[in-house]
Amino acid sequence: MVATAGSLGVGLLLAQAAPLEWRYPLVGLFAASTWVLSAWSLREGLSGVEWLTVLLPQVLFTGSVGMFYILLPGSWWARGAVMLFFGVGQYALLLTANIFSVAAIRTIALFRAASAVGFVMTLVTGFFVYNTIWSFRLPFWEVGIWVWLTSWAMLLPALWSVKLDRFLSKEVITYSFWQAVLVGVLAMTISFWPITVAVLSVFLCTILYILMGITQHYFADRLLPRMVWEYVTIGGVVAATVLLTAGWGI
Repeated sequence: MVATAGSLGVGLLLAQAAPLEWRYPLVGLFAASTWVLSAWSLREGLSGVEWLTVLLPQVLFTGSVGMFYILLPGSWWARGAVMLFFGVGQYALLLTANIFSVAAIRTIALFRAASAVGFVMTLVTGFFVYNTIWSFRLPFWEVGIWVWLTSWAMLLPALWSVKLDRFLSKEVITYSFWQAVLVGVLAMTISFWPITVAVLSVFLCTILYILMGITQHYFADRLLPRMVWEYVTIGGVVAATVLLTAGWGI
């Protein structure tokens, strides 16, 4: 797994060294290669739907960081920090994927820790994804479509990881789909607000945090009114803070 994370980091550097018109296709190729390398690293523990649900977070993380990396200023410290973060994050995702693939077969003590890491990395990936989408200055309806699709891709494995079923249940597909639709609609709505791209991304990540957190507890049969109140309160405070303290002007 260390070799896989290192190889992906080198690939990201090579993609960013290419001419600008080649960078986006190379990032796409790079994300596809992430699936291949991750599948090779975890091949002994994968079966059935796990070839999608266990590996998809790594692919999304690679693609989101690669796209975000292109938007960074030319300073070496900023690019170096992102590269370091990418290596650590990708390795953490590979460890999490390995734990999920084993936990689907038998009980493992590290499952809860892996779930927490997966939760955080989903939010981090969401920030990179949303930031990149808005940075392209797309029409509001295109923003909504892309946010919906990427949110669905992030929510699907996140909700599946609660029970680690051998198949994608109707419940997981339905909840992830409609929650992604909600995030996409909110993205279209706030696209008209004169606030910065970073604040827009944090706002959507907050919504993702609330929806994903409540639904995961519901799927695990641990959802209590107190938990709902905590998620809504924390999410509401964060959302209100980023919106009220934002610089109004892009």
